[in-house]
Amino acid sequence: MIYILVGLVALIAGGGGVYLILMSVQKRTKQDALAEIELLKKNQLIEVKEKFIALKAEHEQQVTQRNAKIQEKENRLQQREMQLNQKQGEMQRKSNELEALREAHEQQLTVLEKKKTELDHLTRQAQEQLETISGLSAEQAKEKLVEALKDEAKTNAMSYINDIMEEAKMTANKEAKRVIINTIQRVATEAAIENSVTVFHIESDEIKGRIIGREGRNIRALEAATGVEIIVDDTPEAIVLSAFDPVRREIARLSLHQLVTDGRIHPARIEEVVNKVRKQIEEEIIEVGKRTTIDMGIHGLHPELIRLVGKMKYRSSYGQNLLQHSREVANLCATMASELGLNPKVAKRAGLLHDIGKVPDDEPELPHAILGMRLAEKYKEKPQVCNAIGSHHDEVEMESLIAPIVQVCDAISGARPGARREIVEAYIKRLKDLENLAAQYPGVVKTYAIQAGRELRVIVGADKIDDKETELLSFDIAKKIQDEMTYPGQVKITVIRETRAVSYAK
Repeated sequence: MIYILVGLVALIAGGGGVYLILMSVQKRTKQDALAEIELLKKNQLIEVKEKFIALKAEHEQQVTQRNAKIQEKENRLQQREMQLNQKQGEMQRKSNELEALREAHEQQLTVLEKKKTELDHLTRQAQEQLETISGLSAEQAKEKLVEALKDEAKTNAMSYINDIMEEAKMTANKEAKRVIINTIQRVATEAAIENSVTVFHIESDEIKGRIIGREGRNIRALEAATGVEIIVDDTPEAIVLSAFDPVRREIARLSLHQLVTDGRIHPARIEEVVNKVRKQIEEEIIEVGKRTTIDMGIHGLHPELIRLVGKMKYRSSYGQNLLQHSREVANLCATMASELGLNPKVAKRAGLLHDIGKVPDDEPELPHAILGMRLAEKYKEKPQVCNAIGSHHDEVEMESLIAPIVQVCDAISGARPGARREIVEAYIKRLKDLENLAAQYPGVVKTYAIQAGRELRVIVGADKIDDKETELLSFDIAKKIQDEMTYPGQVKITVIRETRAVSYAK
């Protein structure tokens, strides 16, 4: 374009002036081109510098980050090194303390050994002096003293026994028969009742499904809360509650009744109702104890003893209801004491309380007679009553005439036909032993023997035992039952661990 314009101008101007104009234009065009090239160079240099600066800044940032990480790791290593140094110093200090304690203990042992040696030496010297003075050795003196005491005791005992035997032969047999026959005739007896199941009647089979709940959650919650096996089978309009403990069966029966009547059946409601019914049963036990003492004319009993008397209503002894047995023994004791000219009120009191050792809140490994005697002593009963309770199975020596009366009346009440069933009592004892054996392990909260002793359910605290330890606990309990107990068939041990989270919206 530029050359065309220049040509046009030359044509128009003509002559030598045209050439000058053309040269001037060419010169300016080269300068502009050079300037433009120079400008492009500068712009490219600037862009290169900018890219270089950006890359340099990015590189410096990466280097800074790496240095910061390296510094952080160095700080951590320094902290760990300091902690290790502190722990090493602490261990060294404890080691020094243990060494000092060991040295002090060795010194004390050395001093004790010296004192023991000195004491033995002094004892031997004293014994030698006594033997020198008496002219007898220690063993000879002991033998002579024992022989003298034996001879004197035998002489006195034989004389005393002969006098008693002569007197007893004259009147004992006749009088004893008369007293026992009159006593038995004057006291009404009751037949033994033994039951390990309770049948709960329902209106329709639809309620069975509600009691079972979705995937059986309701019936599992009820069994866990009460310790009773709930059997739901094809029996129309009936559910069977099975447990050897009558208190548990009654709690389960009343709880089911309230739940079915109310209509709200779910695990939280089940637990609430069971706790409420358990409190009601406790109140009923106290009321039964009060009514029993009033009916028997026994006053001044400690409230705790009254509660234990009421608790006997839910306990059986060899198939015989323990409360009825105790009332019977109390009446027998009062009648027999009157025949013998003794205090009938004290005898009746001892007869009523003679088996309270069978219904304690905790069950220590003691005979029930000894445990009952200790409970009576704890609650300030008379010494005659305490001794009668403790001696009615010959665990302690009899100290009053009330004691043999209680023993005889206990035997009369239990020995009459149909009063007791040995097999059932042994069965219940086996179930209690199963529960007590599992309850000895740490972390166990509750134990329930169900299915006639064929299964033992053990509930443990989630905060005390983890899932792996439950398997070990189940194995240990099974091994201990296998080694220590005798039972028919096999026993299934089920360890249950659950975690509960409770919150309240206010």
